[in-house]
Amino acid sequence: MSEQTPKGQDGLKEYADGWMTEKKNTDVPGFLKLAFPIIGLGATAYIALQMYGDTGHATRGTLVQQFNAVSKTSPVLVYTVTAMALVYVIVLVAFAIRKFHED
Repeated sequence: MSEQTPKGQDGLKEYADGWMTEKKNTDVPGFLKLAFPIIGLGATAYIALQMYGDTGHATRGTLVQQFNAVSKTSPVLVYTVTAMALVYVIVLVAFAIRKFHED
């Protein structure tokens, strides 16, 4: 029979009752450190840039303009949500690039 090492002694760290495991003392991969700000800033920019919809589109642009006239888009609300998303992205990137330490 094979000997089993006690939990935590084999160099693996378990989360969610063993559903996720990782090696101890591992850091966030570099591509993720780069992907977090790119994806986050892209999504945040999309919120602000698409505030009024695709009004310049050749076929549906007039329909979007008519919908905007009826629905009355609130720029203050959109900019508030965009600012909150930007704060979230900044905090996320700060946690992703900080120095690693084992709990």
